[in-house]
Amino acid sequence: MVKIALDPAMYHADLSVADEVRKAAELGYEHLELSPRADFFFWHKYPKADDAAIAEVKRAMKETGVSVVSLVPVFNWASPDEQERQAQVRNWRRLLEIAAELECPIVNSELSGDPNDPLRSEHAFYKSMEELIPVFESYGIGLNLEAHPYDFAELNDEAVHIVRGINKSWVNYLYCGPHTFHLSDGAGDVRRMMSYAGDRLRHVHIADCFNHRANVGNRYIVNPPGVDARIHQHNEIGNGEVAWDEFFATLREANFDGVATVCVFGWEEDADDIHRRMLERVRKELC
Repeated sequence: MVKIALDPAMYHADLSVADEVRKAAELGYEHLELSPRADFFFWHKYPKADDAAIAEVKRAMKETGVSVVSLVPVFNWASPDEQERQAQVRNWRRLLEIAAELECPIVNSELSGDPNDPLRSEHAFYKSMEELIPVFESYGIGLNLEAHPYDFAELNDEAVHIVRGINKSWVNYLYCGPHTFHLSDGAGDVRRMMSYAGDRLRHVHIADCFNHRANVGNRYIVNPPGVDARIHQHNEIGNGEVAWDEFFATLREANFDGVATVCVFGWEEDADDIHRRMLERVRKELC
């Protein structure tokens, strides 16, 4: 049965992680997927959650019945710079300790690295994986990987190849709906990409986005022209161009029974209502 999780990113500025667990329960969610925040774990930095912070979250989980089903750290473990890579592996070790304390069964992450130095980044990524595989296995924690805009691999099929190359049953693929057009260089062929992942597709992120390649690249205007950057959104379904009928139909046809996370960002003024509407839609489609 599909587990529907809330990414509480729109509450990070105002709520503690424990209160985000309570907020998830208030909104009707049974699971939480914790994204980066400075007081727990943050992009590329050593995690800051201590025993007291973890204990507070565990109390909220027990109080509400909401589980922390996944964490989403972003550590640059594919850095071609060896000193930086080693630091990021150290970050991962602490992150996995935190996940184990929270009885969190899954960690989701990005490939990271440098799209302008993809081969050395891939070498660094696999070296980091070799060092971390025994740690993951000692805790019994699964890993789902996605290709994120500006990772060393940004396209769906290449990311699936990288996951399969690790050749571990507990390392699988995350398809991120709001990255659809980056994953396909504007094609937006949701059904093909998700089907290509096959049995490795274990987690999906659900939010909408517009196609940055549409209208000869003028859907967004970035200055200066040609700047080395990636733009995407995490909008409510309907505020974008992802083919949601195909997205959900593909999951149903595959008998998908993984985790579906609602991850809308940047609309804090309407966060509660957005999350309730998104939960209703995902339940209708997948439950």
